[in-house]
Amino acid sequence: MATLTEAPPPLSPAAGEKKPPRKRGRWTPYWLLLPGILWLLVFFAMPMVYQASTSVQTGSLEEGYEVTWHFATYWDALSEYYPQFLRSVLYAGSATVLCLILGYPLAYLIAFRAGRWRNLIMILVIAPFFTSFLIRTLAWKTILADGGPVVGALNTLHVLDVTSWLGMTQGDRVLATPLAVVCGLTYNFLPFMVLPLYTSLERIDPRLHEAAGDLYAKPVTTFRRVTFPLSMPGVVSGTLLTFIPAAGDYVNADLLGSTDTRMVGNVIQTQFLRILDYPTAAALSFILMAAILVMVTLYIRRAGTEDLV
Repeated sequence: MATLTEAPPPLSPAAGEKKPPRKRGRWTPYWLLLPGILWLLVFFAMPMVYQASTSVQTGSLEEGYEVTWHFATYWDALSEYYPQFLRSVLYAGSATVLCLILGYPLAYLIAFRAGRWRNLIMILVIAPFFTSFLIRTLAWKTILADGGPVVGALNTLHVLDVTSWLGMTQGDRVLATPLAVVCGLTYNFLPFMVLPLYTSLERIDPRLHEAAGDLYAKPVTTFRRVTFPLSMPGVVSGTLLTFIPAAGDYVNADLLGSTDTRMVGNVIQTQFLRILDYPTAAALSFILMAAILVMVTLYIRRAGTEDLV
């Protein structure tokens, strides 16, 4: 019995057995990543470093600029243009909420109810991308023109009375008002909301809805307890993809707004291209980037998900 219970001795390696060859190609993933890393370094990191050095320079275009570590440029830019920063956050936030309200039902329809029309509806969603951003924005000048059918319908429904009271419009005029800018932002960035939402909703297993129905859950309860929580990655992704570019946009405010609706993007464009005050423009860019980064970080932590689509 003692002999039977003893562990067998370890097998000795066969004579002349060679060690397994080293795996070839272990560096292949790194070589594949190299072009992307170089692209980011050349077209992202280097311009960021250059702009950072520009923001702490002093001088003029005629005399030349010199790095003097003049950090007071940041405070001067923020204290002078903080209304444009607040306006950018307000307009971008309003457009993001409108995109979520309009985009979620549309994405839900495409994911669960479209059937054979799914591809057609998806093409219609991305159809605005077939034309340039500038042309799409200019089209809204015609849509919201004074005396046009849209403004006439809003007047008939007394909607402009409410928006005027809220400060979004001025009398019977929609163009050159905050409402026009928000409408332009909503239209231009709506696809960025719909596509992540659709991707997230499509991943939901339909059997979960059936299980909720078997447990006598009402449709509202099923949506609140099953559908919406599982679609949170799409909600977070869509809101970020909408808010971030909308906060830095300047085309909609320039073409659909007025001097009273200027956003921080308009200020940066003016400082760079017209006034030629490069340090102030660079400082404004970094302040905007830092503010968006802080808001995005807090938002992701509050949303409770990092599984972005």
